[in-house]
Amino acid sequence: MSLDRRAFFKIAAGTGAAISLACKAGTEKSTPKSQAVLKLSCQENVAPGETLTEKLDFLEANGFVGIEPHGRGLPERVEIVQKALEGRNIKISAVCAGFQGWLIAEDPKMRELAIETTKEILIAAGELGATGMILVPAFDRQKSLPHKEARQMLVELLQELGEYAENANTRILLEPLNRKEAHFLRQLADAAAICKDVNSPGVAVMGDFWHMTWEETSDLGAIISAGDYLHHMHIASRKTRKMPGEDEGDNYVNGFCGLGMINYQDYISMECGSKGDKKVTIPAAVKLIQEQWAQADKCCSVI
Repeated sequence: MSLDRRAFFKIAAGTGAAISLACKAGTEKSTPKSQAVLKLSCQENVAPGETLTEKLDFLEANGFVGIEPHGRGLPERVEIVQKALEGRNIKISAVCAGFQGWLIAEDPKMRELAIETTKEILIAAGELGATGMILVPAFDRQKSLPHKEARQMLVELLQELGEYAENANTRILLEPLNRKEAHFLRQLADAAAICKDVNSPGVAVMGDFWHMTWEETSDLGAIISAGDYLHHMHIASRKTRKMPGEDEGDNYVNGFCGLGMINYQDYISMECGSKGDKKVTIPAAVKLIQEQWAQADKCCSVI
């Protein structure tokens, strides 16, 4: 039986209500415990510290197991990063973009530039053991092909780049953005549909709680719609894109429960600013995330 979009979100909303009721009622577990793991990461430029070593020291001391470097200039830094990671528990989670041009550009030269620079970063991402390289098909300011033509072009180019990423032992991670930042690709379900059409292990999806705040009707529904294609997450406060917990009412339990339901194994990485001293706000954010993850784990276990 197929479901239209409205019916799907009606089910997702019902599932969210069921989670809330189950937690309150404290009913006994009726499904196997989720195998999802909480692996915290932080973007390199978000972590406090003057050097990479100082950033890694701080992150390790505060429970992080991943760091997310930017892609620009990364091919020239591979050996430096590898050396800095030696003997540590912390790993590279994902690589954040860094390419030039854009894949659905109206100008073929911009498409070629995007392909060329993406391949360079993919090699570096693979050498560093990253789960993938984050890629946005186009930002709002970038003149692109009409939507139908853009999607067809994107699928064709991702088939080439997906094979390249797979050979480099990493992935492309398609990132949906909110409507203020991108007119193309705004929801996880759309990214998953593109992955399905590309049909390559080298092309996957990432989610971002900040963008999801504005574009998704349900964190849980969005994450379930991405399913096995989901291989990275970004997190920030829900109103101002600062540290989780710096906005009143920051809540990720619904999304964490979705991650539990798909047995998520990859990283949740901080991509955000901070209203206060990061040496204070980052540990506070970690505490909030851990508490809400435990709450979601308890809720998921009774559904």
